[in-house]
Amino acid sequence: MKRFWLLVYQIGVACSDTFTGASLMIAPAFTMKRMGVSVDPALLVYIGYIGAFVLGVGLSCAYGALVLLVRGDNKRVQMVWLLTAFVRGSVAAFVAAHVLSHQLAPQWLGVAIFDGVCALVQGFGLRREWLNDVTC
Repeated sequence: MKRFWLLVYQIGVACSDTFTGASLMIAPAFTMKRMGVSVDPALLVYIGYIGAFVLGVGLSCAYGALVLLVRGDNKRVQMVWLLTAFVRGSVAAFVAAHVLSHQLAPQWLGVAIFDGVCALVQGFGLRREWLNDVTC
């Protein structure tokens, strides 16, 4: 059962970040509008650039899901969790601080919450060794 829920989590975050990253790269204005955030059109290229990083995190998580599916080396999934938790924690802290200082619109809090929760889940899961013996 533990393996099932870890796989659900991994696939969920992989899909979320991969889809969001690709959307930010391909259609940044449309994507930001769906988030309820208005962006200066001159900044859309930077939003697309951020999308490339979000896509990278999503593809990293997809790799972790693939490793879980084929019952590969759990050390690989642990590394994915560690590195993406660093990225997610950094994003959560940055976005939250800028929302609180009124430099980003409150609609950005969803990003901070999502990334913060994922960083906490992954950090807690690594600490509690959830991934041990899940894939082997």
